[in-house]
Amino acid sequence: MIDLLVAGGGPAGLGTAIHAALAGMEAVVIEPRATPVDKACGEGIMPGGVRALDALGVDVAGGLPLRGIRYVDGRRRAEAPFRAASGLGMRRTALHAALSWRAAELGVKVLTGKVGEVRQSEDGVSAAGVRARWLIAADGLHSPIRGALGLDARCARPRRYGLRRHYRVRPWTDFVEVHWPGGGAPSRAGTRCLPSPGEVYVTPVGPECVGVAVLSAERRGFDAHLAAFPALAPLLDGAPAGAVRGAGPLRQRVARRTVGRVLLVGDAAGYVDALTGEGIALALASADAAVRCLKAGRPQAYEAEWRRLTRRHRLLTEGLLRVGGSAAGARLIVPLAAGMPAVFRAAVHALQ
Repeated sequence: MIDLLVAGGGPAGLGTAIHAALAGMEAVVIEPRATPVDKACGEGIMPGGVRALDALGVDVAGGLPLRGIRYVDGRRRAEAPFRAASGLGMRRTALHAALSWRAAELGVKVLTGKVGEVRQSEDGVSAAGVRARWLIAADGLHSPIRGALGLDARCARPRRYGLRRHYRVRPWTDFVEVHWPGGGAPSRAGTRCLPSPGEVYVTPVGPECVGVAVLSAERRGFDAHLAAFPALAPLLDGAPAGAVRGAGPLRQRVARRTVGRVLLVGDAAGYVDALTGEGIALALASADAAVRCLKAGRPQAYEAEWRRLTRRHRLLTEGLLRVGGSAAGARLIVPLAAGMPAVFRAAVHALQ
């Protein structure tokens, strides 16, 4: 019997397996997709995520340093440089390849296949023909294991979705740019009750490549979303590279993160929104916490540890979603950030 079976070979799953190997545990990863795995994401890694990757010994030399976060609405801008360390813009495929290489270096086995049914007993768990003491489900936003265990909770609407495409253009900034709807405050009879069209994230990920991600509650095509942000058109210069990838709905509520000998990490453990760009940092932090709890023989402590690790992110993300969820609120985001730069910097620094 091995120590740990990890369902899912994305960043959360590979990060979990690497943490386990570094802790002296034998881990096996089950993943149905071939390496490297791509998905729709903003591809901007916050400084906390960069530190977590460095602590795991993951080589991220292929990424571009990011200096901070910039909010833009076509007329105004607000910038918040990171304090000490840089963030990282890195193609998802490059990040996955780097994590896969590190896992292999530590002797982690990755088996191709699907987990399927999970069977638990007093002293172990069985799935995909493997018997282990513990199973960590890192199988993504719409985790089949979470659903099979009855851990999904009802989500309030509206739900948001993400789309991402790359463009063959030289990056014009070393910030992650978040483009919000422009136009200032609406009139009294204006758009106060209308939903926001969402926001667009531009991340430098290569010398001649930027990633453009849209987050919105509206279901429509990528180009239709970009049409609401006319200031971006001349910067992207009509040079798309590759297909549009989508993800969502983003918000996932979870009743709890531990049941028997199964723990949930990464997106499978619950998700608010991609708005603050902390996905990788939170995935690796939850992976670390889960492995530490198992190694200490205290799996029941993981729930409280997860809540502690994610509390600041959840509060700040929920607050931004409440303000930016309406057309009126979204148009005030950049003027407020520009008018209160110290508050904007403090919010960005809190997520580092």
